[in-house]
Order: sequence, then structure tokens, then C-alpha cells
Amino acid sequence: MEPTADFIREEEVFEAIRRGASADAGRVREVLAKAREARGLDFDEVAALMGVSDPGLLEDLFQTAREVKERIYGRRLVLFAPLYVSNFCRNDCTYCAFRLRNKDVPRRALTQAEVDREVRALVRQGHKRVLLVAGESYPDEGFDYVLRCIDTIYSVKEPPSGEVRRVNVNVAPLSLEEFRALKERKIGTYQLFQETYHRETYRKVHLAGKKRDYDWRVTVMDRAMEAGIDDVGVGILFGLFDWRFEVLALMQHVRHLEQRFGVGPHTISVPRLEPAVGSDLSAHPPFAVPDVEFRKLVAILRLAVPYTGIILSTRETPNIRREAFALGVSQISAGSRTNPGGYTEGECDPGSTEQFSLGDHRSLDEVVRDVASLGYIPSFCTGCYRLGRTGADFMDLAKPGEIRLHCDPNALSTFLEYLLDYGSPETRAAGEAAIEATLQGMEGKERAVSERLLAKVREGRRDVFV
Repeated sequence: MEPTADFIREEEVFEAIRRGASADAGRVREVLAKAREARGLDFDEVAALMGVSDPGLLEDLFQTAREVKERIYGRRLVLFAPLYVSNFCRNDCTYCAFRLRNKDVPRRALTQAEVDREVRALVRQGHKRVLLVAGESYPDEGFDYVLRCIDTIYSVKEPPSGEVRRVNVNVAPLSLEEFRALKERKIGTYQLFQETYHRETYRKVHLAGKKRDYDWRVTVMDRAMEAGIDDVGVGILFGLFDWRFEVLALMQHVRHLEQRFGVGPHTISVPRLEPAVGSDLSAHPPFAVPDVEFRKLVAILRLAVPYTGIILSTRETPNIRREAFALGVSQISAGSRTNPGGYTEGECDPGSTEQFSLGDHRSLDEVVRDVASLGYIPSFCTGCYRLGRTGADFMDLAKPGEIRLHCDPNALSTFLEYLLDYGSPETRAAGEAAIEATLQGMEGKERAVSERLLAKVREGRRDVFV
């Protein structure tokens, strides 16, 4: 039977938006009081927060998001880099530079030798997490091409500690059998964006290709989780339709996964539509999201699904990224390139074009220094995935707050590893100060474990975690 996404019920979404618009200050404060308990919000409670515009209430919303984010994730921020291996695509998506009919983009799929070089460039910067990205077409080899790329990424070793310890994957929706093959490669999270949950908009912006099938795409996470992939990541391309509709439809998707599999998505990505070569739509988003609304939706997502990671890419400017850290973002990309070969050949190489315009062009070292100077701990930890703390097991530790006994010490040890092996003198100074300040705020077992791991790293040990 063909899959159907009957759990996305548009009329319920529009009705909730209508009800939420009438929420007064008392109702908003009631919802925020519940949100502070960090147990999540229901459909109507999320809708009630969407219409907040009063400056005082807006600050209350932002402050509540800060409190919940700090309680669950502390001051750590996970860093990663996307690795684009191919820009061949069989779809015609009107917002994307890689669309099938765009003749302005030279097509390229990296050879395994080229993938190896790109990975070496990344690990020499200090990256430990990579998100493999490919256009939704694999000439000649088919899906085996993706599997071979994963093998190549994991095979790279560069002294003193250069290696990718976790590969996440963002590729076209797969069949159950293909997902099982993907799981065998020991990936971390399978990630895919719905782009828009609004069916009519989805139809208008996807003109050709398999991606035009709304139901096949929305049900992709069901197949991934059926195949045994514990951690999945969803996302919306904000700007295609009303962000309020998208967030509430996303809540329907989250609840569907929770009801069927006992756990929702591990991450939610929040990209905004940015200009792309050959796409007039991307330059003029039909439902552009202003900065203040963007900050609001990030805060609402943090309160709605408090234990889910929120990912912010380099689409956003450094200033917006800094503001979003406090409102709920827990993972960020850094030093990104969105074209095949971009790390070894440069983002401005005339033979390659990026998928979309970037807002943050800083190097990994610059981003790390900035994050540390703000009092956050950049984390390169991958311990949970290699110890099996994924899916429901991760959530069982996260909900009572016990995951911090693992994540905070691991964040500090991987950060120190980065500073000693790859950090510039300026970044190392800022990082050492951030580590010391973080230790001063710890107590008991958490501090003892952290100090033990840090001592091992200073002694020359690498990849230590609990």
C-alpha cells in the first residue's frame, strides 16, 4: 500500500491558529508557567504562544525558553559540518539551486578519493561530526554511492586526533531495505526536511521528481524508525508558508512518531529560505519570517519539545545565531560549505555553486572562539551514539535531567581536545577560561567526572567519554 500522511490534519491546524489568536495575557502566562516544568506543551498551548507581540510577554517567552534550554542542555552547543558529496538531483524544487532544470549549476558527484580529501580538510580543522548531504539522485552507482561515501568518511585518520566519529545523513527518502543498509553503516541521525507541511504549497513548489510525492516524504521517518534507526531529524524550510501552520503541523508529526514509536525526533532544524542561484522564489520568499518572529518560533519549539535538539545552520548571520543560542538552539554548523568539493577547492570556485547563500562565513576556529567568549561550551561529543544512548534510551535519561551527567563532562573533554590539537592561541585562551568558569559552576559527581576526563586529555589521551 502507498503510504499516507493522515496524521497531518490541516483543518485542525488552522482551527488551532484561530483559537490561539484570541489568547489573552493571562492565558499566555498560564502556558509559560507550564512550560517552565519542561514537560512540553500540547497543540493549543503552542498555538496560544504564537500570537504574542506585547514586548513584556515576548520577553517572558524568551526568558522561559532560556530557562528550559539551560536546565536541559546547560551551556553546551554541539558543532558539526555538512559534507556535500553530490549535487545531482532528479527533482524540480523551485527554491533550490540544485533543481533539475537549473542549467546554471555544473553537476558533480565526488569520487571516493575526493570525499577522502574533503574529510581530511574537515578533520584538520577539528571537526568530529559530519552531516553527509547529497542531491536526490545517484548516477551510475545508485544508493550504494551513499554507503561507500559513509565508509570513506569513517576510514579517514589524521594525526593527532583527526577523525570523524559520527556521520549523520541527509539524503532522499529511502525504502525500508535501504534504511536497513544505512543502519548497518553505524550512522548517527537520519535527517530530512519536509520543507513545508502545507499540501497545496508543497505541490506548487515541487514541480517534478519523486519529491513531488508529499506522502512518501512525510512518512519517511516511519520507515527509518521501522528499520531500526533510533534517531531521526526533521525540519521545515521557513518562508514557503505561514510559520505558524508549519510549527503546528510539525507538532502533529512529532506526536505521531511519539505515539507509534514511543519517541519523537532527535532533532528539529529551523532553516529560513535564503537566495539560491536560479531561483527567483528563494530571493522573494512568499512567507518571509522576520527576525523577531524567527526568534519567537525557536523559543516556542524549545518549550513545545524541550528534550529535542534544535539545529541552526550557517544560513543565519552571526548575530542571529548568537541570539538563538539562548532561546533554544543546541546544535550549530560551523565553517560550512554547501557545494561538492567546497572544503578543498573553496566556496567561490568557478566550477561549483553552493546550494544556497550563507549568512555566516566564519571558520570553525572563529565560531568556537565566539561561542566560548559568550560563556558556552562547544561540544564535539559523540559518546551517546557509540554507547547506544539513542532513541528512547536517550530520552529516558534526558527527561529526569540525568543526561547532563554524561553530556556536560563529555562536552568539556572534547572541547579541550579541540583546543589542544586545533585551536588558535586566541581561541585556546578563550576556551580555557570558559572551561574553568563551567567547572566552577559544577558540583559533586558532575564536577569530579569532568575533572577526571579533562586530566586524561591533558595527559595526552583522546576520545575519552562517559
